[in-house]
Amino acid sequence: MKLEQMPRYPLLCGFTPLQRMENLEQALGCGPLYIKRDDLTPLGLGGNKTRKLEFLLGDALAGGADTLVTVGGVQTNHGRLTAAAAAKAGLACTLVLDGARPEKLSGNLLLDCLLGASLVYTDGRSTSAVIEETLAALRAAGRAPYFIPEGGSNAVGSAGYLAMVPELLAQADSLPVPPARLVCTMGSLGTFAGLWLGARAFGAPFSVTGVAVNPTTGYTREKAAALVNEMSAAYGLDIAAAPQDMDIIYADAAHDYAGPGYNVPDAKTRGAVELLARTEGIFLDPCYTAKSFRGFCDIARELDGGAIFVHTGGTPALWTQEHLDAFAADYWN
Repeated sequence: MKLEQMPRYPLLCGFTPLQRMENLEQALGCGPLYIKRDDLTPLGLGGNKTRKLEFLLGDALAGGADTLVTVGGVQTNHGRLTAAAAAKAGLACTLVLDGARPEKLSGNLLLDCLLGASLVYTDGRSTSAVIEETLAALRAAGRAPYFIPEGGSNAVGSAGYLAMVPELLAQADSLPVPPARLVCTMGSLGTFAGLWLGARAFGAPFSVTGVAVNPTTGYTREKAAALVNEMSAAYGLDIAAAPQDMDIIYADAAHDYAGPGYNVPDAKTRGAVELLARTEGIFLDPCYTAKSFRGFCDIARELDGGAIFVHTGGTPALWTQEHLDAFAADYWN
């Protein structure tokens, strides 16, 4: 597989845990249920982007880059981990943040500052224009920037989750009941596409379902299939995907997992954070993983067989100002 020939910068320290959630099984009345703890990757408070950044950083260094540049929301988890990866590799980092500078420092923004990232806010301007201006300014200053798209979700970054599937299969091999379903968060498609392709390429016993966390997402099934096919061609796999093959749960009349808006607090999502905390002592985040976890719970109740939830991290979102205020209304006032 051409995947093995790709430059890769080591950011992981072995397998992340695969844990059974027996208390959650009792609470939901179904199972066996497992959680893949990619929130416990060792870099920058952990998260799924670490796997993508191994390949992205390897590609950047192979091309002689000295600065990583990426884009995301003001509280982007991907940006925080990109800044951490840059620090680990001795590179500079600039984050283009799609929004205005908040009045208060909280969540990932504090971590971005601690990591030494330069922060550029779009503040109502075209995101693509700000990106181009930022890259041009860096080049004019004699820097060699390497641009990483939102979420690291291109064929290079998504290889991180294609490469993760053999790890997961090795862990699942000893399970008493083979899991029938794997559920992950679907934000910018890279994690989902890598897992979907990996499940096909390595003969996994489970199908892969993504749960969209943005009710107005532009990351369609068509884009998911296109990314899978791009990866399949890049890594020498004879696997073709069509949009109808992409099992993604989007917001509709029957599914409200994405809540009222991207990173907008809502009571059902906070309830999912509370459920996993009080059954398994594991924290979800209210922007991404708690939303997909709600979908996972509903899927698990309907399954005849085991299921795995991929915890993609995002814990710093718990202490962003908007979510702190919402939790305070529940527990503190």
